[in-house]
Amino acid sequence: MLIVCLQIFEGLLLEKREQLIAFDNEVNAFLDNMFGPRGDNLTVCFFSDARVRGWLMLDSYLPTFFLTVTYLLSIWLGNKYMKNRPALSLRGILIFYNLGITLLSLYMLVELVLATWEGGYNLQCQNLVSAGEADIRVARVLWWYYFSKLIEFMDTIFFVLRKKTSQITFLHVYHHTSMFNIWWCVLNWIPCGQSFFGPTLNSFIHILMYSYYGLSVIPSMHKYLWWKKYLTQAQLIQFVLTISHTLSAVVIPCGFPFGCLIFQSSYMLTLVILFLNFYVQTYRKKPLRQDTKENPTGKEITNGFPKVHFIATNGIGNKKAQ
Repeated sequence: MLIVCLQIFEGLLLEKREQLIAFDNEVNAFLDNMFGPRGDNLTVCFFSDARVRGWLMLDSYLPTFFLTVTYLLSIWLGNKYMKNRPALSLRGILIFYNLGITLLSLYMLVELVLATWEGGYNLQCQNLVSAGEADIRVARVLWWYYFSKLIEFMDTIFFVLRKKTSQITFLHVYHHTSMFNIWWCVLNWIPCGQSFFGPTLNSFIHILMYSYYGLSVIPSMHKYLWWKKYLTQAQLIQFVLTISHTLSAVVIPCGFPFGCLIFQSSYMLTLVILFLNFYVQTYRKKPLRQDTKENPTGKEITNGFPKVHFIATNGIGNKKAQ
């Protein structure tokens, strides 16, 4: 009887596996039809002996999709689970986490600068195939950039565990989910060339931001964290520079896919609009005295939405934010 049950169970697993493979093939075929075949040297920067095929999580969209769904479910279920439970501190974990993201961002910044310098990248417009080994080096760093977007899902999970639900806004979730999925596409079709600029700027901003987040966990450091507003302004400048750099390749093209340039500019514009709305609500409409009163020195500092909006990240917010 047990053997029969095991055989039935094994048959069900095989059936589900075949269905999943068929679904995976359909999704990949749809994406290939939309963006073009991933093995074409006109759309990716790899030659036949060094493609992104085989790189972790890139061959199929399903891992990225299911991890995104898991992230969204974790927010919903996590808030329900924490509803009648006390908020967690996580101070030690947050220090370690922020330090790790800071060091990863530093690695990506240095490696991107060195790789693009080695390849003689053109700042105004860089195609996908002309820099040889330097293109492959850039793509390896951009894979880490893509993977870092998965790690940064933890920003929201820390909100949930610390019961900072007011910080889990549309902008926060939109940015996290969209970046992870968009960069899967970037790595499969345009993993070098003009794609380097945004991650280079963003890595620099992340060094500053996650350093701030880490320091804000330590009460004795609060008096040194007067530069929050300037980080917000730096983020806005980052978006404007990225859009300008992207559109420069539209005005004076160099062979980088036109559709990708338009999509990136449009996506970044949505971030600028949402970010400007946040900036006006936070810094323009609030009187200075009120803002100072709500964030006195010595209390936990509101960190900020990850990357695009500076309200609070990984659950480090002031008590009033709850």
